[in-house]
Amino acid sequence: MDTPDLPAALASAAQGFARYLEGERARSPHTVRAYLSDVHSLLAAAASDGASGLGELELSTLRRWLGAQSESGMSRATLARRAATARSFTAWAVREELLEADPALRLKAPKLEKTLPGVLNQQQVLRVLGGLEEAADDGGPLAIRDRAMVELLYATGLRVGELAGLDVDDLDPDRRTLRVLGKGNKERTVPYGVPAAVAVDDWLRRGRPVLATETSGPALFLGVRGRRVDQRQVRAVVNDLLDALGDTSATGPHALRHSAATHLLDGGADLRAVQEILGHSSLATTQIYTHVSVDRLRRSYQQAHPRA
Repeated sequence: MDTPDLPAALASAAQGFARYLEGERARSPHTVRAYLSDVHSLLAAAASDGASGLGELELSTLRRWLGAQSESGMSRATLARRAATARSFTAWAVREELLEADPALRLKAPKLEKTLPGVLNQQQVLRVLGGLEEAADDGGPLAIRDRAMVELLYATGLRVGELAGLDVDDLDPDRRTLRVLGKGNKERTVPYGVPAAVAVDDWLRRGRPVLATETSGPALFLGVRGRRVDQRQVRAVVNDLLDALGDTSATGPHALRHSAATHLLDGGADLRAVQEILGHSSLATTQIYTHVSVDRLRRSYQQAHPRA
């Protein structure tokens, strides 16, 4: 990755951090680019302060760097992410003995406001899936594919990248489970229900053979030219469906993931089981969906109870 306008020692440190993210941490290319964008911004600020090597990076530079971005109107979420990147970078640099002490240990980021993810209610999901079923009955291979993709996203709570990365032999139709390669190359097994199984079987029988070419390989879902479907195509499909609903602010495939998690918990699923299904490394990440359910319960109480 290019490191424009950086002194050689700082550019070398950035490249070393990128190799660490790709190799030891097994981060995706997209994640590595995001981290390196933040690191380049930080090192450019250090260079403008006169630093030519990483050993000259100080807490004051980190604070000025974040402060300038805050004054430019950058959101709290982005500032918090950049502060986290800085801490990861300097901790790595200390382990690599590029820094004697970690200047980011006392770096504070703005506290994030807790926001609840956008979710669909069950009736909205049924409307989306019902429309897709009708379209698949009368439509071509793309309509059959779209139904299978959306049914599977809602049934499993997969991330869009995980869905796009599925191969045909990742399916176990007899047990109705998927083998999923998630973040950090961690593999998990995720169950799915009968409606998703029916939709995927229909895609494999009537849709995929029409689009498949010699170069399709094992990819489960294909685009119009027979290549593996990409994340942008999946997002476009889901965004169009949610826009057509007209009565939700939820957007994108992640809304189906949020909805699946919330509906599982509303139905009495164990929090740790939902954590395993979603592939969360921390239970705290899964717990946000309990807030969604409690928030919905509170609204129902306030609307229905005479002394709410």
